[in-house]
Amino acid sequence: MTLGDAFAAVLAAARAGEEWAWAEIYRDLAGPVTGYLASRGAGEPEDLASETFLQVARGLGSFEGDEGDFRSWVFVIAHRRMQDARRAAKRRPQPAGGEADEVLAGLRSSLDVEGEVLGGVADERLLTALDGLSDLQRDVLALRVVGDLSVADTAAVLGKTPGAVKVLQHRALRALKEILDGT
Repeated sequence: MTLGDAFAAVLAAARAGEEWAWAEIYRDLAGPVTGYLASRGAGEPEDLASETFLQVARGLGSFEGDEGDFRSWVFVIAHRRMQDARRAAKRRPQPAGGEADEVLAGLRSSLDVEGEVLGGVADERLLTALDGLSDLQRDVLALRVVGDLSVADTAAVLGKTPGAVKVLQHRALRALKEILDGT
């Protein structure tokens, strides 16, 4: 969370329609939100991120909380936009493609050091490993790594308890390790 002590002032200015405040909010969260959506295989992550920020703008007046609450709230909106897009996609034909390829691309594009490490791992092994995870496990890893959310915030986004998020994350990391180690 990069706004820190300035968050309250930035939020108040954004509510008043100050362009600079919106730019600060967008600069702080656009990358992580787009990275999260891309890492979860969203077909058009930039479009969904734009929809997310439009919803944030519409709902900003009703938001209450600190910067951590705000970040969590934005990711809840992004997660819901992604779910809506997936439901809509099921109603129309989709070209064949691999969600794991999109997850890999999203992880690589949104991570710094982690992306370099992922780039060094054989693509096929990583794709296989990601395919071996449940959707919830992939969501948890994407929110925790790409979105840089806390366990509590991840739980709020997914509608789970913090304990359930910890278990999902632990199992996902263990499964990835086992698959990548070939055990």
